[in-house]
Amino acid sequence: MTVRIVTDSACDLTTAEADDLGIEVVPLTIRFGEDEYVDRTELDVQSFYRTMAEEDALPETAAPAPGAFEAAFRRLADEGADAVVCINLSSKLSATHQSARTAAASLEGQVDVRTIDSNSITAGLGSQVLRAARLARDGAGVDEVVAAVESVVPRTRVYGVLDTLENLRKGGRIGGAQALLGSMLSIKPALDLSSGEVQEAGKPRTRKKALQWLADQVLAHDRVEDLAIMHGEAPDVDLVLDMLADRYPRDEIRVGHIGAVIGTHGGPRVVGACFVVPEAT
Repeated sequence: MTVRIVTDSACDLTTAEADDLGIEVVPLTIRFGEDEYVDRTELDVQSFYRTMAEEDALPETAAPAPGAFEAAFRRLADEGADAVVCINLSSKLSATHQSARTAAASLEGQVDVRTIDSNSITAGLGSQVLRAARLARDGAGVDEVVAAVESVVPRTRVYGVLDTLENLRKGGRIGGAQALLGSMLSIKPALDLSSGEVQEAGKPRTRKKALQWLADQVLAHDRVEDLAIMHGEAPDVDLVLDMLADRYPRDEIRVGHIGAVIGTHGGPRVVGACFVVPEAT
């Protein structure tokens, strides 16, 4: 059986990572005022953060239309896929997963498509996608791939520290961090997104303390899997890596950029830690 994997551009996988495992990435769109860009193809990470710094208006994101997913599913089936597994950005933060479900339903009886809500973002989503793609590459059937991803969804953790709450507030995604607004000028907000939505998790007073808080979320566990440190052009991301170095050498950590989809809401210099906690024994 040939199983192919589809995701969306909130996964923050590099083009090389996706191409290596045959992962199909359906892009969201990013809007700066009247200008609209297709994520990853018309707007790369560096251009996004540069444009955000230059523009007065904050960017906005839009989920892919169901037709974009339907086209991807049909194309993979035409290429010989017996089944498709589509893993998407948390449904609590975006309509992207619903678009994928609508597309899958329209192909019922034609293409075997399984959709999964990652309940996660950025490398939390990306790690689930990579896990699925590696299993598929190694010959796993669709039921095995789905079961493996569904088992890791509740064990995926995502934490972030922001330089500002402004993007999150204006983008309407502030959720459980609403209480932070009153003190937003004097703190570096710490957030827990492990539930698939934004929750307040701490109020560090300085950037260094915020980065230490982030490292502490990782170090609170004896060992974690699929550890990634992601950032939005943060000049001090190496500080987090240094804080983790005694337990996790740099070659054991995936370091990457937070792309436009999540960067739109996280803002400049956002830093996140994504990992999977081991199954209870």
